[in-house]
Amino acid sequence: MSDPDLPQPDQVDGAPHPRETARLFGQDNAEATFLKAYSAGRLHHGWLLTGAKGLGKATLAWRIARFLLATPPDAGDGLFGAPPPPTTLDISPDHPVARRMLALSEPGLFLLRRGWDDKAKRLRTQLTIEEVRKLKGFFSLSAADGGRRVVIVDAMDELNTNAANAILKLLEEPPANTTLLMVAHQPSRLLPTIRSRCRELRLAPLDAEDMARAIGQAGAELRSDDAQALAALSSGSVGAAIRLLNHDGLRLYADLVALLGTAPRLDRPRAIALGESTAGKGKEARLDLALSLTDTLMARLVRTGVTGQPPAPEAAPHEADILTRLAPNPHSARRWADLAQHAGDRARHARAVNVDPAALVLDLVLQLARAA
Repeated sequence: MSDPDLPQPDQVDGAPHPRETARLFGQDNAEATFLKAYSAGRLHHGWLLTGAKGLGKATLAWRIARFLLATPPDAGDGLFGAPPPPTTLDISPDHPVARRMLALSEPGLFLLRRGWDDKAKRLRTQLTIEEVRKLKGFFSLSAADGGRRVVIVDAMDELNTNAANAILKLLEEPPANTTLLMVAHQPSRLLPTIRSRCRELRLAPLDAEDMARAIGQAGAELRSDDAQALAALSSGSVGAAIRLLNHDGLRLYADLVALLGTAPRLDRPRAIALGESTAGKGKEARLDLALSLTDTLMARLVRTGVTGQPPAPEAAPHEADILTRLAPNPHSARRWADLAQHAGDRARHARAVNVDPAALVLDLVLQLARAA
């Protein structure tokens, strides 16, 4: 299916690949919806797994694929001594299918994702028709065994036009005994004809408890307060939470909030130090995170002004008091919303023309201070 030594476009840095993730937290409803359809004999050929990035869509796709390929087609009907309908997607890691999938050697599974560009020595930016055409060989080679076949597409958002049309044709004329599991971060951008031919499994944001369990599975331990802050700043996305942890995002957000708390007498040395912490080789991800967290901070200011109370729980020390002071009413919320639009456009333009990162962040902080 793929060369495991190459970079994997469907893996978050610092987290195990979805095929290696043992459990999926916070998505019981999505799993139950699929199992209900399976047990009722209504296994659709196309499933669209939707929700924000990092909620576990790819992990669910691998869980479903493992379940389908390890479960006999006639299992679960309860007739003639057959076992009752399954209540979980769990498959033992010792099962031959599970071992083969972990090694990317399961003949009944095809993983469709962005390919490697040998000439440019990097992953392609789009999922191309050349990758989709490889499915023809997969279907011809695996058809003789008479068993199920599963295709995971990760992600539909990366398909170019020709590749999307090829997937649409597969959905219109699905091969026998084949299930397509398609990850989609923004399903509204897909072809309407693709969406209309699929059943949707929508994944939900994780709460603090499930976030802590998911992060723990990825190899990190969290204090309860940190889990709540991560759930708030990541909008319940495990992938986003891991990125925050990788780049000390909780402290970065706390520094932004504390800096804004010094306004209108801005602590300029502290602001300069914050900007410089995002500059230099290898700090591009931290710069992007700083810009993203500034957007988050302004969004939380807007919410405070509109609702009359700060978002709960706090994502940084003293955040509630600072947000309440700086966004006391709907009028202030509108001002912060206008700034968020202006500052965001300004920062994206500066990023595109390679403005010095330290200067970019300092400019953004100064805009916040003036608004405060």
